[in-house]
Amino acid sequence: MNYLVAVLPDRIQAEAASVALEKKEINSTILGKGYKSADEFGLIDPKEQAKKQARLMAFWLVPFGFFAGTTFSVITGLDTFAWAGEIGNHVVGGLLGAASGAMGSIVAGGGVGLISGGGDALPYRNRLNAGKYLVIVQGSESIIKSATGILRQFEPENLQGYAAEG
Repeated sequence: MNYLVAVLPDRIQAEAASVALEKKEINSTILGKGYKSADEFGLIDPKEQAKKQARLMAFWLVPFGFFAGTTFSVITGLDTFAWAGEIGNHVVGGLLGAASGAMGSIVAGGGVGLISGGGDALPYRNRLNAGKYLVIVQGSESIIKSATGILRQFEPENLQGYAAEG
């Protein structure tokens, strides 16, 4: 499935573009105030995906970090925390390892995604938040080509085509 996304400045142009597409029997979806939201359409929120990935990584890295920290403490025999005693040193080493695992899950699992966002979903969400409208056409390559010509007449701020992976 191929997609074509046009960013239009106001509701009137978005409706006019949709009507022009319907006249050529091309189905479209309008996203914006009064129409479908980004979530309803399925536009992925990169920050939510990054948080989910970081939690998944933490599920594995925190226990592994605890085990690695405890093992390191046992193998080296370091007496870093004299007040804790021998067993306490190993527990503290495990806790420090678990904390390292938690930090690693944030960085490897989603920290970069939280900072930089992901793909084109975030710019489209930002445009919707700014009051713009998206007209989205889904279909075969020939439908997308026809829709491109029609949508260009409305001088969109951005017109981008995508080929769905799969």
